[in-house]
Amino acid sequence: MSTPKDLRFTDSHEWVRDNGDGTVTIGITDYAQAQLGDVVFWDGPKKGAALSRGKAVGTVESVKAVSDVYTPLSGEVVESNPGLDGAPDAVNSDPYGEGWMVRLRPSDPGELEGLMDGSAYEAYLGGLG
Repeated sequence: MSTPKDLRFTDSHEWVRDNGDGTVTIGITDYAQAQLGDVVFWDGPKKGAALSRGKAVGTVESVKAVSDVYTPLSGEVVESNPGLDGAPDAVNSDPYGEGWMVRLRPSDPGELEGLMDGSAYEAYLGGLG
């Protein structure tokens, strides 16, 4: 499984990329998509929605389950990935690229520092056994 070193991670298997423009991109990890199986639907938030850290940002449906995706940061939704409307399987084939889910303008960018880096996330996965 792939764990990009430039991202931050949560213990609920979301990733965050700092876009360098005051926004972040959020998705689920390669581990999470593998556990879910084939993703068939993504129901994300609307532009402008206010999100609170740790709360559900949307729902991902796979052939195995329906699961909430949680926002690692508080802030305002800039965009929900429109590409997932017609091709939700991008979450499986490219979870860190085309399979992103939400772009957010964080209200407290310092929350990003509280997330795991890639090495810590890999160690966390190793402990899941």
